[in-house]
Amino acid sequence: MKEKNNLESLDQFVEEQYGKTGTPKRDKFEKGYEIFKLGFLLQQARIEKGMTQEQLAEKCGTNKGYISKIENDIKEVRISTLQKIVELGLGGHLELSIKL
Repeated sequence: MKEKNNLESLDQFVEEQYGKTGTPKRDKFEKGYEIFKLGFLLQQARIEKGMTQEQLAEKCGTNKGYISKIENDIKEVRISTLQKIVELGLGGHLELSIKL
C-alpha cells in the first residue's frame, strides 16, 4: 500500500491558511506571530538564566503577573520596559531591527 505524502513547508502552510504576504489576513497573522515570538523569546531567556518570573520581576522592578502576561501574549510591552527586563533583569542587551 502506497502512502500519500502530505508534508508541506511551513511557508506553504501559512500561505494556504493566511494568504500571501501583504494581504490583510496574512498581515494580521504576522503581527500576532511577532507579539507571540517576543513573549516566547523572553520566556526562553528567563528559563535559560534559571530564573522564575518572580525573580525576574524583582530584578527589573515590576511584578510576576506583568512578566507572565508578556510571556503569554496577554499584555503588550513598551520598548523601554522591555529594555529594562532584558538588561536589568536578564543581564542581556536588547537589539531591534526594522526590515523593509
